Amino acid sequence: MSKTTAPQLVLGPLLRYAGKTNATVWVETDRSCSVAVRAGDDEHRSRTFEVEGHHYALVVLTGLEPGRIYGYEVTLDGKRVWPEAGSDFPPSVIRTLSGGESFTLAYGSCRVAVPHEKPYTLRRGYSMKMGGEHFERDALFGLSVRMSAEGHRQANESWPDALLLLGDQIYADEVSEEILRYIRKRRGPDKEPQEQIADFEEYTHLYREAWRAPHMRWLLSTVPTAMIFDDHDVHDDWNTSEAWVERMRKTGWWPERIIGAFMSYWVYQHLGNLSPAELSEDPIFQEMQSSPSRDISAALRRFSRTADQNPETTRWSYHRDFGRVRLLIIDSRAGRVVKESERSMLDEAEWRWVEEKATGDFDHLVLGSSLPFALAPALHHLEVANESVCGGAWGKQAAKAAEFVRQYVDLEHWSAFSRSFRRLEALVRSVASGERSNGDPPASVTIVSGDVHHGYLARLDLGSGFYSPVYQSVSSPVRNPLGKPERLIISAGWTKLAARLGALVSRLAKGPQPGISWQRVEDKTWFDNHISTLRLRGRNATLRVEKTLPEGEGSPELHKILEHRIS
Repeated sequence: MSKTTAPQLVLGPLLRYAGKTNATVWVETDRSCSVAVRAGDDEHRSRTFEVEGHHYALVVLTGLEPGRIYGYEVTLDGKRVWPEAGSDFPPSVIRTLSGGESFTLAYGSCRVAVPHEKPYTLRRGYSMKMGGEHFERDALFGLSVRMSAEGHRQANESWPDALLLLGDQIYADEVSEEILRYIRKRRGPDKEPQEQIADFEEYTHLYREAWRAPHMRWLLSTVPTAMIFDDHDVHDDWNTSEAWVERMRKTGWWPERIIGAFMSYWVYQHLGNLSPAELSEDPIFQEMQSSPSRDISAALRRFSRTADQNPETTRWSYHRDFGRVRLLIIDSRAGRVVKESERSMLDEAEWRWVEEKATGDFDHLVLGSSLPFALAPALHHLEVANESVCGGAWGKQAAKAAEFVRQYVDLEHWSAFSRSFRRLEALVRSVASGERSNGDPPASVTIVSGDVHHGYLARLDLGSGFYSPVYQSVSSPVRNPLGKPERLIISAGWTKLAARLGALVSRLAKGPQPGISWQRVEDKTWFDNHISTLRLRGRNATLRVEKTLPEGEGSPELHKILEHRIS
């Protein structure tokens, strides 16, 4: 490429954080350059930093006015690159928080980034395989279409104030035909891990595929976005058990894969989760700020290796406050303790951090976990029983068989980490009772999750003496629906007969029984591509779930599945 040509945007801009007086905007560029974001009369600048030949910038905007909508533009070395010339989308905006009592959060998980055209938009087939070419209509595309049609006139009223992506933003183990062609051209069809992502370089192509579509670029440029990874961002069943980790570490390709996964997650997802104040405490970001070359490749590689081998040294969980709403995101994947006798979703230090951040004076507490806390009751009991048998309740031979089942059918949610389930149950109880509040207990506690490729809203019954209603809201998939066999199995898991049988097996396996119960709202489970929206107005809270129709012509539209007042 000629040195005289101007730098170009590769990805972005992504509006990641927006507070009362500050915000962060993330971009990827094709070379080193100066990135400027002009909002109002002020221009905010940053030099790009480098990771293994790729260039990025996180521009921190300060001195903004609370409760204001700023149109913004992005320049590279003084040349405007965003908004794009001739774009049909409304100008991108930054909406700062006002400190008022209204907040709207949209959320979902599990999105496959294949073209939004036939045959990909046809109704999902009935294959048991997660891959395939029929993924129906993209719910985030539908949200972007509706928002861009409304324009900025209704921005404060109808647009979400933030978007939470709850895992599987990318699929490193189930790549598209486009990525597969790139892999074969780069390293041939036979080199391990064959048709999966191998390293940081290949991860960069996954993120470009996921975020480059025009509707996705505009949506992410104008709605602040928080993210957390799940297994497919790295590998199916990532950190399911001690046996799984040992098996993967024996392969020749896993070390480079997991390092590339953490490196790319830090760059593309984690960095934007942090507030400007938290950025000042991030060691890699600070090393980048002080580096004359701004090349953090070696430092990020060392950090990522340590994050894999010593997960207790790194905390991926984080929180954001939106007025009197606290969003607390729990990493239920990377920080697991997998030693069979000590299984835990989080190490002890991270558990204490979560419990500390769940304490305070707020109107609503939203707990985010990529994995559901409250599964269908039969599936919950099955996971409890499986963990107990894996731990030796029925002897060594049964433990080996149970480990095979655990990995084969993905028995690795909160229910499969019984100590952690009980600890989160205790935390929710203490919040709902008011023990952790400096004032009134929260008007609602909502656990939002993804992963399982179906959605539901369940109310948790904690017993008497609890002020705050507690709900589990599962929103999955954004775009990757299940086939019919899986749907039938999941639906059966909610039946009373299956729940009783599951409880019997769990007791026979000497598994601990839950101290709470839960039931779906309106006995509904949905399997379509969908997006959920939590609308918080003062101490009132309403959940709305909307789906796309599997097939159709033109841009996708969102259609209501459920609307339920939760406080």
